[in-house]
Amino acid sequence: MTIHSSRDAASSTVPLRSALRDLPPYTPGKSASSDTVQHKLSSNENPYPPLPSVLDTLTQACPDINRYPDMTCRAVTEAVAQRWDVAPSSVSFGAGSVEVASQIIRAVCEEGDEVVFAWRSFEAYPILTGLAGATAVRVPLDENERHDLPAMAEAITDRTRVVLVCTPNNPTGTSVTADELHEFMARVPSHVLVVVDEAYVHFNVDPQAARGIDFFRAYPNVVVLHTFSKAYGLAGLRLGYAIAPEYISAALRAVAIPFGVTTLAQQAALASLAAEAEIQERITALVEQRTLVHRELTEQGWDVVESQANFVWLRTGSHTADAEAIFNDHGVIVRAFAGEGIRVSIGSPAANQTFLLAARDVLEHLAAATSHAPGAARS
Repeated sequence: MTIHSSRDAASSTVPLRSALRDLPPYTPGKSASSDTVQHKLSSNENPYPPLPSVLDTLTQACPDINRYPDMTCRAVTEAVAQRWDVAPSSVSFGAGSVEVASQIIRAVCEEGDEVVFAWRSFEAYPILTGLAGATAVRVPLDENERHDLPAMAEAITDRTRVVLVCTPNNPTGTSVTADELHEFMARVPSHVLVVVDEAYVHFNVDPQAARGIDFFRAYPNVVVLHTFSKAYGLAGLRLGYAIAPEYISAALRAVAIPFGVTTLAQQAALASLAAEAEIQERITALVEQRTLVHRELTEQGWDVVESQANFVWLRTGSHTADAEAIFNDHGVIVRAFAGEGIRVSIGSPAANQTFLLAARDVLEHLAAATSHAPGAARS
């Protein structure tokens, strides 16, 4: 019998998947410091606290957290199905819509298959794709920070299995119109799954915008992703869902982590769906604040695209790090994408005003640094 010494064990390593070498890290929004007055506008969180009815529901559910949750999510499945007038068998859940997106890619893609998406878009997309052993195909946004759907259609090959369409797009806030998506779908092979990721759909007030549920009803290869994290304010409980053809939903449930959706998340979702009138009041208030912020940024001289989400996008290019530092000096925590731009969530009125004051200073810095007029800040 051979006995290995602790020295031998320490010098050996377990080989890891080669895909991990190329995975980009996921960078969460920075948190505010506890010892200074700061506004955290880096994570697209709903600034409102949970509704009293939701808190009451959670309090009532807490005594049962020693029990496993309902793995079938039966009650919330039926509630979501009723909300969207779809069959319960077409609804499946995960710990946030990002986890459901992971389920989709793992259920559909083999090693070496391709996943097409716009870039820049949700930064988890290339991570989820790589973890599934698939190849990420990034298609640049157009000059207006929007999905270039014709270019995305051109990028589809025989290896393409999934196309991700994030609308409104994270981090730019732009949305896809219904006409654009119909034209795109006409070019997509029927065996390619198109995922309409609508994490921010509740904030989209563009009457021309594509609505995922309409495309789910019209095309057999469309899946819609929704989340309770944004408009419903349940980001800390992690709950998202897909509306998909029944056989796709069955596959998503097959690859889902057992008991991955907690009882608290399910109960909070039920309470939120029952209080949608109150939720809508908050959405309306946030949209009004977004309009105010956009107008003020434009008046300051920013060339900022119109957002249909709960955030705005500032194209700061090579000056992004300096811009982030100025925002930090003002006590505003933002989400910076190195060399590209800064995403800023719509927060409370006080937080938004602080952000706007900081944005004026940032624009002055950019103008001085580039020796151009303020309107050139996006270049």
